[in-house]
Formats: sequence, C-alpha cells, structure tokens
Amino acid sequence: MITTDGCSVEVYRLLPPDGEAEIVHAAVPSGAEVLDLGCGTGRLAHRLLELGHPVTAVDDSPEMLAHVHGATNVLARIEELRLGRRFDAVLLASHLVNNPNSGPLLETVREHLSDTGQAIVQWHPPEWFDSVAEGATGALGEVSVRLSDISRKADLLSATVHYEARGRHWSQSFVARQLSDTRLREVLSGAGLRFDRWCTADRSWFAAVAGEKTGARHS
Repeated sequence: MITTDGCSVEVYRLLPPDGEAEIVHAAVPSGAEVLDLGCGTGRLAHRLLELGHPVTAVDDSPEMLAHVHGATNVLARIEELRLGRRFDAVLLASHLVNNPNSGPLLETVREHLSDTGQAIVQWHPPEWFDSVAEGATGALGEVSVRLSDISRKADLLSATVHYEARGRHWSQSFVARQLSDTRLREVLSGAGLRFDRWCTADRSWFAAVAGEKTGARHS
C-alpha cells in the first residue's frame, strides 16, 4: 500500500525506533501528552506511550493510522488540523521542517502548542545537504536504504530513496530545502515560534517555544 505522498505503509511498519522517542522524552516533562504530527504507523508514538506519554497521533493516511494502537488517532492533513486545544509537547519529526513549504506545518505546530509548551522538531542540518552522495547506503533495522537521482537547485535537494527488505523493494522521491541556522529561525518566527535549544549533540533535533509571530514570508 502506497499513500498519496508516496510512502510505503509496509516499509514504515518495518522501520524500527532509533532512539527518537527517547530524545523527545528527555526534552519534555514527564508524562506530558504529545501531539505527534505525521505519525505514520506509530513508530515513535508506540515508544512514547511505553515511556508514559499519552499521545494524540495525526496522519492523513488511514492505512498508516490503522497500525497505530493505544493513542488517540486523528485522520487529517497537518496543514488543516485544528483540534481546538493545546499541548505541552508537539512533535514534528521526519524532517518535515525541511519541506519546501513548511510554513503551514509550523503554523499548525504553533496553533496546538501551549504558551509554556515545547515543540520538538527533527531537521536536516545545513551540513547534511553537503554530505549527501549518489549511491549512499545505510540500514534501519532490517531495511537497507540507498539514495539515487540526487539533484540540487539553489537551496533545494531532490532525490529518490530506495528501500529493500525481505526480498521486496520500494522507492520514494522527496524534495528538501536547506535551511541555514538564520533561515531556520526566520521560518520559525514567521509561524509564531522561537528557537529554544538543541536537543542532540549532532543538532539533528531542536526545541522551539511560543514566540511572537513576525511578518516573515513562509517558504
């Protein structure tokens, strides 16, 4: 089953947690309810539940959400989500902040973030874009990963990621925008968020808090 944005449900079911939930757990108050935006099949949500966090899990794929258990599931596009309540922890993983049009995603984060809450965000740091190479390989649990068709235009990088596991193959194309530290703060500010701190030594996760919305143009 392939979702409308090209994700394979089968692949996401095979991908194991890789310490991401522990990063969130360490960054937010004990027992804080987490709004997991773009939860997929629950790879992070299930581990967060084990760590004692109630989870509201949001995804626009009913096929993905069908595999999320124990959370409050919401079928919706992130950009269109309006739950009418706020959370002490909002999670935006999967490098969604590097989406070429991340402004509406971040506005949803701010809409649902309490005034004293924290948004925990995973991103591709600027140096990642310089290190991406054609044919680069890796593994996530039993799933092998390979990149191809890498193309760069200004601050945009497009590529195709190939997955292989259990004798099956899947591929998914993506486009990511390189954000400098300065540009990241501008994009956050445009959505009413303020950069707070790095959550990991490699700067792949950071926390943001409520701030004053500027007139910055989203892109």
